[in-house]
Amino acid sequence: MKVGIIGCGAIANIITTSIVPEENDIEIAYFFDKDIERAENLASFAGGVAVLDFDELLQNVDLVIECASPDSARYFAPRVLSEGRDMIVMSIGAFMDYEFYQEVERIAKENDAKVHLPSGAIVGLDGIKAVAKFGLKEISLVTRKSPKSLGKDIDKEEVLFEGKASEAVKVFPLNINVAATISIACQSDIDVKIIVDPNVDRNVHEITAKGDFGEFKTTTMNYPCSANPKTSMLAALSAIRLLKSFNETISVGM
Repeated sequence: MKVGIIGCGAIANIITTSIVPEENDIEIAYFFDKDIERAENLASFAGGVAVLDFDELLQNVDLVIECASPDSARYFAPRVLSEGRDMIVMSIGAFMDYEFYQEVERIAKENDAKVHLPSGAIVGLDGIKAVAKFGLKEISLVTRKSPKSLGKDIDKEEVLFEGKASEAVKVFPLNINVAATISIACQSDIDVKIIVDPNVDRNVHEITAKGDFGEFKTTTMNYPCSANPKTSMLAALSAIRLLKSFNETISVGM
């Protein structure tokens, strides 16, 4: 399987350096970024090709991974899917726009393409999907991050946001993909609280779900990427796991 990447930042670097073509039958071969130097650097490491023309990438790959931004996801996803190429989208917040979600779904169906949304920086998404239509009555997310990861200069804990996921992704488009991921998984605009805390050095996500099935809670304490503190290392690892799963004969979980 040949793969092309949109956006050659921290997540793309982790994915590219972790995939061994000989072991996984996956070749990350084409790289596209508005900063061509970043694309060239990553392509050089991988023995791939950095392209200025996105169509060159699109015509030579089986799957495209978006690692750039919600705006990039909105712009490129229709083009990728219209060509019948599968896509992994990391900027899941873009799908909180329901019209965009419907457009992508329609184009994908018409062109026999698939869209994959990794679990990202949280755990427990399989459980959320399992109970989503079977008595799930309440679900919420509390995210706690350091001032550095949120671009803040404060010395005490502060609640930056409290409301619905659809609003959270607008206020923090590069920081709160997890809220969108959970909302899409359970088909509900979940409650979100975002806290900046100078006493933490990790990105902490606490999920609480209650319903007829009982109750579960998960806490994920992720170290941020050294190259980009806005991004959790686990987000990149979830994409790597997803990529590798495409070639597995036996899969575990959802």
